[in-house]
Amino acid sequence: MSMYQDAIIAGFGGQGVMLIGNLLAYAGMDAGLNVTYIPVYGPEMRGGTANCTVVVSDDVIGSPIIRSPVSLIIMNGPSLDKFQPMLQDNGILILNSSLIDPAQTEKNRVQVFAVPVNEIADSLGNTRMANMVALGAYVQATGVLPVKRVQDSLVSVISAHYSHMIPKNAEALQAGADYVVQHGRYA
Repeated sequence: MSMYQDAIIAGFGGQGVMLIGNLLAYAGMDAGLNVTYIPVYGPEMRGGTANCTVVVSDDVIGSPIIRSPVSLIIMNGPSLDKFQPMLQDNGILILNSSLIDPAQTEKNRVQVFAVPVNEIADSLGNTRMANMVALGAYVQATGVLPVKRVQDSLVSVISAHYSHMIPKNAEALQAGADYVVQHGRYA
């Protein structure tokens, strides 16, 4: 059976959605899979809207364009409003419940994992790692790749200047995965 997973990752500029999209793509490549990654920036950049699409497959990818995604990572309310209607029925939605009320989701139509990514990142010492917590939750919820594979790929996307942050980012990825294991889906 072939493996295929696509995602739209969306939030405000500055929330690190491009970084985790890039990391997911690198992890897929490192695993020997085919990947596409397309960043999309709003006109304002930092503080404006930002999203990216990632496709990971063990087969040839016909198109990097995702019209009806299998999964979403949503970091802010405007992104939920824009992308949730596109999510396939029974698709996986990783929701930043630190900023978005899970009651706003279509939980009867899609699988919602409400993860308080900001609070988890704060507990690890750096709110800016909320994106890594979200990606860890995504990897665990979808099973697209092992968390360890994504952690090992951090060296591909974090510059040498910030290499001292790799262990903390790896910890944030694991914390997101652990949250999904412990709490499961939003009911």
